[in-house]
Amino acid sequence: MSTRRSDSPVIDNVLTRIRVRQASLGPSTRSIADYILENPRQVVGMSVTELAEATGASDGSVINLCRQIDLTGFQQLKLSLAQEVVQPVQFIHEDLQPLDDTTTVCRKMFHAGIQALRDTLSVLDPDAVAEAVKVIRAADRVEIYGIGSSAPIAEDAQYRMLRIGLNAKVVVDSHVQAISASRTGPDVAVLTISHSGATHETLASTRLAKEAGAKTIIVTNFANSPLQAYADVKLFTMARETKFRTEAMTSRIAQLCVLDALIAALALADYERATDTLRKTFDVLSLKRF
Repeated sequence: MSTRRSDSPVIDNVLTRIRVRQASLGPSTRSIADYILENPRQVVGMSVTELAEATGASDGSVINLCRQIDLTGFQQLKLSLAQEVVQPVQFIHEDLQPLDDTTTVCRKMFHAGIQALRDTLSVLDPDAVAEAVKVIRAADRVEIYGIGSSAPIAEDAQYRMLRIGLNAKVVVDSHVQAISASRTGPDVAVLTISHSGATHETLASTRLAKEAGAKTIIVTNFANSPLQAYADVKLFTMARETKFRTEAMTSRIAQLCVLDALIAALALADYERATDTLRKTFDVLSLKRF
């Protein structure tokens, strides 16, 4: 589910959006994307026809690229580029270098995490979060899938859901995922966490759950991916890859924040029960402390 917000005509990360989607673009739109990334200042002063001619593409291909990165059109692209190219150069897009000292490493890593959160906030659709809340509240139980680096995120999501009184089960083994997904149904909500959206195991499990009638929610990167074909609700993160820091690393920070927002919205939707359960679970956990 995606809703464009007309009250936000300028976005902060149009170049990052293009980079993230670049690999999945067709030949004509990719040539336009390459040109924009190499010449953002020039594009600000061009018309749609001039950009099409400069890249050997059509006006329609330019508009298509704008829509693929969730912009309303070429004018919004130009406005957003204009804002981005006049901002001072920041350290957030710097890659690590072999001779960086510890202070520089810390600064670059923290800035990368901050940027991942800013970019994710710009692509996270509040309407999709609200829809995910409806889906989960209507279900008898929630199954949460994650493999590899997404597994601890899935486990954290289960823990947080249990704390507010939801019937949640996390499955991080690929074989158990497939069996469990095939035995879901219309009374089950499935939450799949996959940065790439192209992991065979989570893709198969989400597809099986969808075919069994479950409602499916995914937390995945903004780029096009096979997983999105099996999702009823899409919650996007956005992360930029560098030589020493893969997208999945920064994306985990964003995934945690997206899930924080989802679980907070779930708690507010059933405030009395959630706060009562939080009190009870706090008392139970207090027995574990000295």
